[in-house]
Amino acid sequence: MKYPNRKSGIFSAMVAGSMMLALAPPHANAQSAKGTTLLALSKADHVLAIIDPVTLKVTGRLPVGPDPHEVIASDDGSTAYVTIYGGGSLHELDVLDLVHHKALPPVDTRPLWGPHGITFVDGKVWFTAEGSKAVGRYDPASKKLDWSMGTGQDRTHMIYVSSHARRIYTTNVSSGTVSILVDTLLQPGNMPPPPGQPGGNRPPPPGFGPHRQWVQTIVPTARGAEGFDVSPDSAEIWTASADNGNIYIINAASGTVDTVLAAGVKGANRLKFTPDGQKVLVTSLSQGDLVIFDAAARREVKRVPVGHGAAGILLDPGGNRAFVACTPDNYIAVVDLGTWSVTGHIALGGPDGLAWATRR
Repeated sequence: MKYPNRKSGIFSAMVAGSMMLALAPPHANAQSAKGTTLLALSKADHVLAIIDPVTLKVTGRLPVGPDPHEVIASDDGSTAYVTIYGGGSLHELDVLDLVHHKALPPVDTRPLWGPHGITFVDGKVWFTAEGSKAVGRYDPASKKLDWSMGTGQDRTHMIYVSSHARRIYTTNVSSGTVSILVDTLLQPGNMPPPPGQPGGNRPPPPGFGPHRQWVQTIVPTARGAEGFDVSPDSAEIWTASADNGNIYIINAASGTVDTVLAAGVKGANRLKFTPDGQKVLVTSLSQGDLVIFDAAARREVKRVPVGHGAAGILLDPGGNRAFVACTPDNYIAVVDLGTWSVTGHIALGGPDGLAWATRR
């Protein structure tokens, strides 16, 4: 799918001087010294904003296609990938050069439709394809889609991929389930005799040896379970339902729901663990709050009003701040995780997906 002004001449529409990086103040922390920037998608303006996390100033804007929802950066921080969603009807990943601040040729994800959730693991881009009830993988080296797997679930929406790329978790919003996909080594067993023929089990045919195969476990939760995260120790998956406001805590090893919290977070949109695993943050699009839970005690400890609707969450790697995309308020709220108070705002039209890009 082609969009106007996405290639040559796209920067003529940018705000004058937006490409100049803001000078960090004397108190700039190690995060900015490493060249880390905040990436934020604007659904209203169809841009990816590049933000200095120290000054909270927008230092660049790169145009993207219609209805951008989630963004991720490559491990070296040089490239950003944006899902162009369209409620499951579009089929594009936008690719942005963060070094030279320009758009690169987009990726056509067909036959996978409606890319939404996205992550970058093991040198590859992994994404959900809601319109195709699937997950897919794009290899930037070969510039090809090199793997996909169907979930058979409705609205396969958000995604997590383990660091070794052997486990994938997704939420399936309309089916009210979580998919656990595991790359498994299968050993061939003996085969039964052909139908109607006597005899015992037979050994597998020649050449039918051990092989790897993705195996899916479907975990029932509740309709509207969308935002989720995995605990830092990888033991638990927490997901919140927008429909009933409950939080479902899944044992990642057994693939079963261990606990259901009557959290009262109607309109729950995103959920994130703090880096130390002690707290869980949940946003609500309908209530406009950032709700904080004690992970060990399984109880709510604080509600922070951040606007009229809270969506994407991004945690400071140092565990000091949370950035919350308040879509209807046209700003990103900055929340101090020590005082649980809003300390600043970043103006942006209809913000949603957030990510870090660290130049290495």
